Amino acid sequence: MQHRTFTFVVALFAVAVFNLSPATAQDARDQVSARAQERIQREVRHELLMLPWFGVFDNIAYRVDGGTVTLLGQVVRPSLKSDAENAVKHIEGVEHVVNQIEVLPASGMDDQSRMRLYRAIYGYPMLEKYALGVQKPIRIIVKNGHVSLEGVVDNETDKNVAGLRANGVSGIFSVTNNLQVVPSK
Repeated sequence: MQHRTFTFVVALFAVAVFNLSPATAQDARDQVSARAQERIQREVRHELLMLPWFGVFDNIAYRVDGGTVTLLGQVVRPSLKSDAENAVKHIEGVEHVVNQIEVLPASGMDDQSRMRLYRAIYGYPMLEKYALGVQKPIRIIVKNGHVSLEGVVDNETDKNVAGLRANGVSGIFSVTNNLQVVPSK
């Protein structure tokens, strides 16, 4: 009787170990994968911010899904689109880059609008704090007279003021305010 009980307990233990091991191993792989994905995201962000011609009139976003990085957004210079792809594809763990960055059409009118918008937004006393630093948090995207504000601000008031300032610039057909409110720490 004792031998049967011992055999039954050993059998249950073996079943439990085999049932738990794959899940535990999968959890460990998922955790490593999540850490690897976070590292790739940090490195992609860093590489994009270090691009020499990435400016206030460009907006580059990205999405990381395993080893695939998808680049999104709009840029003024065609070379910036290819520079972004080349910078990202050399990151360890990146297997494939999908470059969906749009190159904005060349337009003298849009160039003039960009400068007027820059002065209207970054020259306004309430928003001057965003002009500090190399990478400006408010991105001004102009395409055929239509404006999109991208990026981050500290509060809803700053978001609304930036939108109002952009709407006040002559020669602009429409303004889409996509600014995100992310309070500074």
